[in-house]
Amino acid sequence: MVKQKIIIVSNRLPISVSKVNGKLKFTNSAGGLATAVSSLGGNASDHLWIGWPGIASDDLSQKDRRQITTRLHRDGCYPVFLTKKQVKKFYDGYCNATIWPLFHYFQTFTNHNDDFWRSYKEVNVLFKKAVLHYATPQTNIWIHDYHLMLLPSLLRSALPKASIGFFLHIPFPSFELYRLLPNRRSIIEGLLGANLIGFHTYDYVRHFLSSVQRTTGFESERGIITLADRTVTVDAFPIGIDYEKFSDTAKSDAVLRETKLLGEHYKDMQIILSVDRLDYSKGIPSRLEAFELFLKRYPRFHKKVVLVLVAVPSRVTVEAYKNLRADVEQTISHINGMYGTVDWTPISYQFKNIEFEQLVALYQRADVAMVTPLRDGMNLVAKEYIASKQKSTGVLILSELTGAVDELHEAERINPNDSQGIATIIKNALTMPRSKQREKLHSMQQRLQSYSVQEWATDFTDQLKQSTKVQAQLSDKLLSTATTKNIVRAFMSAKRRTLLLDYDGTLADFVSSPLHTKAPPSKALLKVLEKLAKQPRTNVHIISGRTREALDVWFGHLPLSLVAEHGFWVKNNKTWAQEDVAFKKYKKDIISVMEGYAQRTPGAHIEEKDFSIVWHYRNTPPELAYARNASLQHDLRHVLNNDEIQIVNGDKIIEVKPQGTNKGTITNELLVENKSDFVLCIGDDATDEDMFRALPKSAYSIKVGLGETRARNQLPSVNKVLNLLKQLSQAK
Repeated sequence: MVKQKIIIVSNRLPISVSKVNGKLKFTNSAGGLATAVSSLGGNASDHLWIGWPGIASDDLSQKDRRQITTRLHRDGCYPVFLTKKQVKKFYDGYCNATIWPLFHYFQTFTNHNDDFWRSYKEVNVLFKKAVLHYATPQTNIWIHDYHLMLLPSLLRSALPKASIGFFLHIPFPSFELYRLLPNRRSIIEGLLGANLIGFHTYDYVRHFLSSVQRTTGFESERGIITLADRTVTVDAFPIGIDYEKFSDTAKSDAVLRETKLLGEHYKDMQIILSVDRLDYSKGIPSRLEAFELFLKRYPRFHKKVVLVLVAVPSRVTVEAYKNLRADVEQTISHINGMYGTVDWTPISYQFKNIEFEQLVALYQRADVAMVTPLRDGMNLVAKEYIASKQKSTGVLILSELTGAVDELHEAERINPNDSQGIATIIKNALTMPRSKQREKLHSMQQRLQSYSVQEWATDFTDQLKQSTKVQAQLSDKLLSTATTKNIVRAFMSAKRRTLLLDYDGTLADFVSSPLHTKAPPSKALLKVLEKLAKQPRTNVHIISGRTREALDVWFGHLPLSLVAEHGFWVKNNKTWAQEDVAFKKYKKDIISVMEGYAQRTPGAHIEEKDFSIVWHYRNTPPELAYARNASLQHDLRHVLNNDEIQIVNGDKIIEVKPQGTNKGTITNELLVENKSDFVLCIGDDATDEDMFRALPKSAYSIKVGLGETRARNQLPSVNKVLNLLKQLSQAK
């Protein structure tokens, strides 16, 4: 077992394997991710890269597989072999016929196929096995992109304390799009296995957090999602490029020669450059439409400008891509036929992969770069163009639907669907003063140079370490086996015992309705509470925000104390005692305001109690709930405007009740009354923090769930609370 500093996991390795005339051929990738990983420092043995080598295992003998594995190991790589069937259903299928179009907002191209999904799960399990072959509990694991969105959770189940990061290199769509995915919950739960999840932009972060909340119910605060037993950090890390590589290459002899040849070929012409994979997300047909409109509207540019359109082949066997290529080439033929002359072709079209030096030379020579995708996670072409413009001028036209637009503020921003607007921008770009071009380029170059792909990789891995550190600190407060034994021993040896227990979220999971018929206690809980309450020298108190009617129905037959409405009703024997408060005179105004909000807020409703009015919004869409919450509190304060009433923002509720009585005040009264040498208090939300504050230092306090708390310890779930109470009930 080899201990690795960091394991990189992606669909493809940075080395591709092919067979040429029966012999294996190994080709290095010059991709940005490979550059980023190499920048993380340390020796080669500190990094391991796991991925598919690019050749189907059906085409390989056992000898070939051994040779590939041995050769890749020398370069710090480990292959995951996939069959042709897996490549077709996993890669061509679920990854690129389901996830890719949906996440790029092309839902009409999305193919929902059960076989694709089964293959996606199968391949993610293969990657899990490969990672576990090398990983230890101390390993840092960084998973990349939409091919492996189930992998974080699969690894988490095997390595609970591992440091796992995930980065998505494509957009994450709004929930309105994401909800179309039949397996949406499985994908979210898979991603939540990571400690840190990264996206290119804050918009994608926002979409993801919304989808998490709408799909699983887990909420976030400042980009941190709180699960039952740990937290997940979500943040934006806009990937950069290897800036020095492009800027240095732009000055090389090879590029200078190539640039000179381009100058001679397109003599006295202004060049508009378009470089993309031939993919429907890149908006090439719309771009051509805008260019044709430009030629039609501004004939003075005829014979003075050329659009160099480089379309890099992509998924050439897929029908949708074949059709796209045919449409693009037909449109180019039409434009060249309509506007071209014997000595001028408006569009120079190249359908091929392009060498790096040729690409940089095109960037260097181009007067305008037209980057107009209909949707793009980041778009590195825009950044590469800027980095290559050393000691020259140029204008970047950039779609506002790319991730890069957030960083490249000085670019000429366009809506890729606005052909009229793009035509105007092309004219403006071609006539922009050179001084203004230099000013804009300089600003963008400084920004890109300061956050290169190397900085991006370091930033992400540093944040992953920090997230893991925070997770470890939170885990320190989780109730350990040793602390549990201490609590049981203290309970057994105590002369007098007091248990203070919240109900919702502590003894029972939350439900969507406040009605007592919707959230009855389990038989197991009732049995444990009865055993505890019947033990000598033991006082059990259930302190809840529920109504006295609900608590009576559930627990009225048990020999324990009940506290309803956070302390306004107390039942020690067989009768309820009422705190003397003047609340009725305010109820009408409170209900009037809340009813107005409930009527125009889907999923919201009002619960009227004797000493409080509660506005519930657990079933309301989160964005709307957030807006209504703030607005309702503002209106309530305006209507009430006195010191006798308090407004409490609880767990998916707003509660209005009299000032001065809460779980803390009743806890003080019970502690004085019981005079116990063992006190255990368990709760889950903000109202229970009042109880924790009222406890003596010797008391045991437990919060259910993670998050900041005054409690000494935490438990991840209601089931864990029940297990603890069972141990106490069985203590002799």
